[in-house]
Amino acid sequence: MHVSADAKREELIRESSDHYRISVKEPAQRNVANVRVAELLSREFNVARGSVRLISGHHSPSKIFSIPDM
Repeated sequence: MHVSADAKREELIRESSDHYRISVKEPAQRNVANVRVAELLSREFNVARGSVRLISGHHSPSKIFSIPDM
């Protein structure tokens, strides 16, 4: 997935079955944007907010998140 921080509006766009393009208003500092992306993904997949985990890409716009099976 590709994440854009400091965006003017939030968007979650599904590009394929396993790839998303996400824009969040939060800055890419102090993990704030990553937390917001996890919140959006938990809402999209209807799972508990704490169960979505960032696996790779902590400091990169290209990220891999772990989302539990439903």
